[in-house]
Amino acid sequence: MEYSEKYKYLNKIDSPIDLRKLDLNDLNFVCRDLREFIIEQSSINPGHFGASLGTIELTVALHYAFNTPYDLLVWDVGHQAYAHKILTGRRDVFHTNRKYKGISGFPSPKESEYDSFGVGHSSTSISAAIGMAVAAKMNKENRQTIAIIGDGALTGGMAFEGLNNASVNNTNILIILNDNEISIDDSAGALKGYLTDIAASKAYNKMKNDVWHFLGRLNKIGLKIRGTTQKIDNAIKSIVMQNSNLFEALGIRYFGPVDGHNVVSLAELFHEIKDIPGPKLLHIKTVKGKGFQKAEKNQTLWHAPGKFDMKTGNIEQLKTTNDYAQKYQDVFGDAIVKLAKDNDKIVAITPAMLTGSSLMKMKKEFPDRCFDVGIAEQHAVTFAAGLAIQNIIPFCCIYSSFAQRAYDQIIHDVALQNLHVIFCFDRAGIVGEDGATHHGIFDLSFCRCVPNLVIAAPANEIQLRNLLYTAQLEKNNFPFVIRYPRGKSVFPKSEITFTELKIGKGMFIIKNKDIAILALGSAVNIASEAVEILEQENIYVSLCNMLFVKPLDKSLIIEVLQDHKFVITIEDNILAGGFGSAISEFITDNNYQNKLIRMGIDDIFVEHGNRDLLISAYNYDAKSICDVVRKHLEKV
Repeated sequence: MEYSEKYKYLNKIDSPIDLRKLDLNDLNFVCRDLREFIIEQSSINPGHFGASLGTIELTVALHYAFNTPYDLLVWDVGHQAYAHKILTGRRDVFHTNRKYKGISGFPSPKESEYDSFGVGHSSTSISAAIGMAVAAKMNKENRQTIAIIGDGALTGGMAFEGLNNASVNNTNILIILNDNEISIDDSAGALKGYLTDIAASKAYNKMKNDVWHFLGRLNKIGLKIRGTTQKIDNAIKSIVMQNSNLFEALGIRYFGPVDGHNVVSLAELFHEIKDIPGPKLLHIKTVKGKGFQKAEKNQTLWHAPGKFDMKTGNIEQLKTTNDYAQKYQDVFGDAIVKLAKDNDKIVAITPAMLTGSSLMKMKKEFPDRCFDVGIAEQHAVTFAAGLAIQNIIPFCCIYSSFAQRAYDQIIHDVALQNLHVIFCFDRAGIVGEDGATHHGIFDLSFCRCVPNLVIAAPANEIQLRNLLYTAQLEKNNFPFVIRYPRGKSVFPKSEITFTELKIGKGMFIIKNKDIAILALGSAVNIASEAVEILEQENIYVSLCNMLFVKPLDKSLIIEVLQDHKFVITIEDNILAGGFGSAISEFITDNNYQNKLIRMGIDDIFVEHGNRDLLISAYNYDAKSICDVVRKHLEKV
């Protein structure tokens, strides 16, 4: 079937202006087309699937009722926004979503005027929207500002900071709480239960609906009083609900909960409430993965499933050169269970990433020693500090890019007190298609300057296991950072064994003369590939796996500097302040004259794309290493 025939309504929409030309009841057909389009596109070009299916009706209603882009939409989290992208001029390029040089998987103002704010991490929308609304007020602009917060983002502490400030500025902000009861795994914490209590109160909802319909009849005979129902609504809440409404207590008018999949009702409701002055919150109930049965039933798996058959729902299994290799997070997940069996002081902490960090086995085996604290990285770190100061050994597992959100807590609550917290920074380095907001390329730099931290990066899964074991030993009673990449491990899956490593000790992998490559973490494997290529050309260089960036193996570095005129450092991190900088500082501070070339990521935000492609694009792949060695051969 031709594209234009298959998506009869969607094909006519090049911008929300076209959407607003349609009759209200046509919106259902637009939603049908959008849902089929996202399913079809995501089946062959993987992305964040379930969350975007759950916001289709909401997205259509928003662009229909509001004058976007003059009215501002702030998405939170950004992976809910596929329908938004498709309706705002990116339908015909959506097949490039998350691909190198294609459109981003998250809203970006650089990409479209309809993307009012860049979002990739959660819980930012309310604060940003308040700022935009205050700016509109100062500029005397009569524009609406709408924050769409969902997929677990309300559990983030920053969201509560925004809520606390919303009424103070008395701005015309509308907060839409997309309540699907899940982020990636089931939402953690008391807030989920609170929202469920509101949504499940049959007495409250029935009484509210009866009053609403009664006032609607009065409207029809000329008594325009529906717009004054907030006081009545508050009275109903006070009568029926045992607890006061959190949002109302913060000075935010609360509406809902309402069906988030009734596009006509949503559009009508937006028209009714958008001109009510002051901060407002609309609570909508949605289903993550709506319209695709398997995604509705297994929402965690279908958050970002990879390629799949849109007819059968079968997810394609990725083929690798090593069919038995594990993902690094699974290596971690298996190892920590074994460690926890041998050491009853070990606990695990994750901010809403039980599945992503492979802690489900730990949760099942030791439910009272595995903690999902919700999207709350700051709390996760200080919670770990509280445990550690009472002689519990917490493994605090956070994606590298999300650890940025807890930097003060890492410094103030852990490092300053020299507490035995083990930070496991998953997805360190370039992660791929999620792009600039998710690459873990800053952790070496922002951690290396913090006193008391030990920082290590394994080159393979065996070293990862040994680092985990070493870090939890009672004698290593200090904060420990272990960073490991996204993707498959180096060797086939093997029996879990542990060997203690000496803190701050690296090793020669290959020892020659004149030219030496010092590599850290996953970059060791890139460098090993380069060394093999060079050997075929009868070019022989030394290769060291440094393993630790803090403390550095000074004796190994001195040996390298004494025997090699030319040194190359390789790291999967930003160059500024990273591993190469540490080697450069050592050379300078100790008055060595060796030539040094640092290879890694320049002073730039890395875009989205395949991991291997990006490493090549930023010139620290095996080919680039070989080119540097060849270029400097005649100079040594």
